[in-house]
Amino acid sequence: MIYRIRIILDVEEDVFRDIEIESNATLEDLHHYISQSFGFLGNEMASFYKSDENWLQGEELPLESMDQGPVMRNQHLNSIFSPSMNHLIYIYDFLKLWTFFVELKEVGEVISGTIYPNLIHSKGEVPEQPPEKIFEGENSETHDEEKGEEDFDSDYEDNAFY
Repeated sequence: MIYRIRIILDVEEDVFRDIEIESNATLEDLHHYISQSFGFLGNEMASFYKSDENWLQGEELPLESMDQGPVMRNQHLNSIFSPSMNHLIYIYDFLKLWTFFVELKEVGEVISGTIYPNLIHSKGEVPEQPPEKIFEGENSETHDEEKGEEDFDSDYEDNAFY
């Protein structure tokens, strides 16, 4: 099986990549392919976070762990994604906090002759610097409820998956 995944960079302009990757690949494989497809070297610390459909950050799945917790190289995509869990947040470079929204869009069959992972669509250029992050507490009046999933999806009118 392959997963068709959309990775959206959290910046003002539309910057995203649509990829195909084998379901038995690891989060570490996905980390390397995301960093490569967005033009990063892949040598910075990074983490995935489980997320719900409202993009609320959940359990961390780090590149390296200081304790005995889960790490990317041991987590296969088919053990992460499920019918009820198809969103991840990916943070690359903890000093710059490049933030990506990762969404499993489709599950399909392996196509003979295709080399995976496979970049199937690319839109937008990565800016030289990430946007400044504003951190707010849970009790903040301007929490992310202001921008619901409908608004997020409308930012990507061409929501068709390639």
